[in-house]
Amino acid sequence: MAYRVQAAALVAAFLFPAMVESLVRHYKFSVVLKNTTRLCATKPIVTVNGKFPGPTLLAREDDNVIVRVVNHVQYNVTIHWHGVRQLRTGWADGPAYITQCPIQPGQSYIYNFTITGQRGTLLWHAHISWLRTTVHGAIVILPKLGVPYPFPKPDKEKTIVLGEITGEWWKADTEAVVNQAMQTGLAPNISDSHTINGHPGPFPNCSSQGEPRIVDFDTSFDLLLPSTGYTLHVETGKTYLLRIINAAVNEELFFKIAGHNVTIVEVDATYTKPFKTDIVFVAPGQTTNALLTADQSTGKYLIAISPFMDTVVAVDNMTATGTLRYKTTEAFSPTVLTTIPPQNATPVTNAFIDSLRSLNSIQFPTKVPLKIDHSLFFTVGLGINPCATCVNGSRAVGDINNVTFVMPTTALLQAHYYNISGIFTDDFPGNPPIPFNYTGNPPSNLKTMNGTKVYRLAFNSTVQVVVQGTAFLAPESHPVHLHGFNFFAIGKGVGNFDPVNDPEKFNLVDPVERNTIGVPTGGWTAIRFKADNPGVWFLHCHLEVHTTWGLKMAFLVDNGKGPNESILPPPNDLPIC
Repeated sequence: MAYRVQAAALVAAFLFPAMVESLVRHYKFSVVLKNTTRLCATKPIVTVNGKFPGPTLLAREDDNVIVRVVNHVQYNVTIHWHGVRQLRTGWADGPAYITQCPIQPGQSYIYNFTITGQRGTLLWHAHISWLRTTVHGAIVILPKLGVPYPFPKPDKEKTIVLGEITGEWWKADTEAVVNQAMQTGLAPNISDSHTINGHPGPFPNCSSQGEPRIVDFDTSFDLLLPSTGYTLHVETGKTYLLRIINAAVNEELFFKIAGHNVTIVEVDATYTKPFKTDIVFVAPGQTTNALLTADQSTGKYLIAISPFMDTVVAVDNMTATGTLRYKTTEAFSPTVLTTIPPQNATPVTNAFIDSLRSLNSIQFPTKVPLKIDHSLFFTVGLGINPCATCVNGSRAVGDINNVTFVMPTTALLQAHYYNISGIFTDDFPGNPPIPFNYTGNPPSNLKTMNGTKVYRLAFNSTVQVVVQGTAFLAPESHPVHLHGFNFFAIGKGVGNFDPVNDPEKFNLVDPVERNTIGVPTGGWTAIRFKADNPGVWFLHCHLEVHTTWGLKMAFLVDNGKGPNESILPPPNDLPIC
């Protein structure tokens, strides 16, 4: 909720845009427990301002955003402004023990950052343990005043936040569930439901609670049933900008509206060349803006989201549903149904991903680094390590280049800024220590090592990272998120990356620009970025279970030559560990 003192300025900005060029936007996020009913159970959940999903943070490009986060719950808390560049303001990025120590119960912290060179849709979420299950919300960044969208102006805009919950998470303490999983060395239970703006599809035996019922499919092509959950109200002939956010904890999702196509115009707060599709594919941490024209007959149309997983790893097969409803539709009109892709619909995801291209216009040029200073090769995957404290004597681990990241007890950025020794080392390997057949059977003697290691980059150096999936335990897709930067997704493929032939197929003209990218199951993804943001920046799989297991690392970008190329001093209220 914005402070009242900002009300007049906000009204002036939107009613009389020529009067105001940029604003200081003040928000207060109170982290509180709120009794909420889902999945046939009512329990107190951790929320921001009592909302699930949390409040939308609205700003305009060039605005200064100041968010005071007050922790009223029993857990340590941080908030990450996912996808915001945080130029020189790493102290406001939010990942616990990377850029800050957490906000302890009863304490507060002010996040202060300016939105530079970005417009579109992002998200914010808790970035400690698994609190982002319920602590998340939208970031809506409007273009600069007087700068129109590079696509037809919509009549209205709608924000759609996709999520997931389980009965186990809902009926028990989320932190207790995660701690128990760490003791067993296994993953917590999979989802019982997905959500659309906090509401699941219809759920068994919950009609008295007003809870929609989940549709469970034996065959992915079965027809979906109507929902009493989220409703998207539209008027015939009008166009809507749908701001679609995947805030789920562990699952990539399909999004579909019966009888309607949409036109993709932006992902991860960067404009794209428009293309039409009937299915949107969005991984955890990714956002997609799509134009929807209400061009069908008056009535009700099913909205469905469903999971994607093209490997043997277990995921739920639940489909959350909502309704698109035209104005003047009769109350008892039948709902137009649809079908969803199979859970392992790799061709559908590839078609969507391959259609994404940056806009690359005069106003929004695509500046792909052509000369590379650091050419890195990161293998990512899962394994099993001995665990003396685990019930089964072993536990699942995640790693990058055979390093399972160990979270420090002092924030890395703080240790870097104050030259505190013994917290981390800057010897993260730029290549796998032992090359092998990454998508085949791994060597039996290949072990992961534990460490708190970073990879050091000079300011303004250019970086290429090929992220190679491996077949440890099972090949699996990994949505990888890089803090502090956007990157260009210049190539992807199935199997092992070929350093001789695959670079010849890189797209260096109009690759899509993102902050979160999927590494294909049994394949690889190549990205490039310019290290023009000093600080310490987290890179990790955005599947929370994999992050918990250690599939993460950090880049340390040194200061440049002057104050404008150096990280700002830490704020006075920086939390202490």
